[in-house]
Amino acid sequence: MSRSRTAKSDRLLKTLSDYEKILIVTHDNPDPDAVATGWAVWLMVKERLGKSVRLLGGGFISRAENRHMVKLLDPPIELVRSMTCPNHTGVVLVDCQSGNQDHLFCEDDGNLAALVDHHASPPGRKRPAFYDVRPGVAASASIATSYLREQKIEPGARLATALLFAIRTETQGSETYYSRLDRSVIPWLSERANPSRLAEIESAPLPLGYYADLVLALQNSFLYEETAFCLLPRASGPEIVGEVADLLIRCESIWRVLCGAVVNGDLLLSFRTDRKEDDAALLARKTLEGIGRGGGHRRRAGGKVPDVGPKITEDLQDEIRNRWLAACDIERQRGTRLVALREIVGNL
Repeated sequence: MSRSRTAKSDRLLKTLSDYEKILIVTHDNPDPDAVATGWAVWLMVKERLGKSVRLLGGGFISRAENRHMVKLLDPPIELVRSMTCPNHTGVVLVDCQSGNQDHLFCEDDGNLAALVDHHASPPGRKRPAFYDVRPGVAASASIATSYLREQKIEPGARLATALLFAIRTETQGSETYYSRLDRSVIPWLSERANPSRLAEIESAPLPLGYYADLVLALQNSFLYEETAFCLLPRASGPEIVGEVADLLIRCESIWRVLCGAVVNGDLLLSFRTDRKEDDAALLARKTLEGIGRGGGHRRRAGGKVPDVGPKITEDLQDEIRNRWLAACDIERQRGTRLVALREIVGNL
């Protein structure tokens, strides 16, 4: 890739050079795109500026593939419950934007120096000194990869694999599109990535309890017109929440999905939509306003209601259902089971 005096990576580095320390912050419950993008920016800061830099994310990493990616590739991300921004510290938001409620950074608590993202910005948002938002690009990882190419920094096999996996996850299902930038970085990353590790990540092992959770999820999935609602009475791990949401949204008669379960005292939620006019991140924020936090993509989003206890109470389940249906503009009605009881118990 040719360099120019006005390369975006040069501008980002110049902006960050004014700070003593750098904090790179992803959205809560970071997905592969957030992790890989942050990792690439982290490497560039270390290689070109030699400054103290940390990569932070809030919440948890839920999907089996994503957790397996972190286990195998060991990115420098730290999952924390809160963050502080010392004096002379610049903050870089990656794969998320200022003013949202889906990340740890509060603009009143520090200096937002830069923003790197592929989601469209809401109108009226204040822009930091460095602002690189490209809604036409499939993944923030593609943008971060372009920085490494501009700076002639080799990512190494682990980071290249993470970046390639991130782009693949962002272009799956109903979000399949590739910009010119995506198409240009994929071959470059493929030459450097570890294909065996990539295959291993995409075939991540699932715990035995996952299959019992799956049966419970099907038993507790209800339909309200074209909208699905599923709260599991228990879950052995967080991966089931996103997996069930992905499974249900593939049903030909379902357009929207909310799936949730309590894991370690927190209610974890996944949102999906297959309607072009919908925004899963907006549905998540509407559903959780005042009781939790949520955000994500137009087709896939996540959220959390913290500290709900060991299980979902009937009152909480009713509140979440009412909020979800209201966010989807559906009047409360009696739901129908995805799988009829007679099908569940008929052969017992």
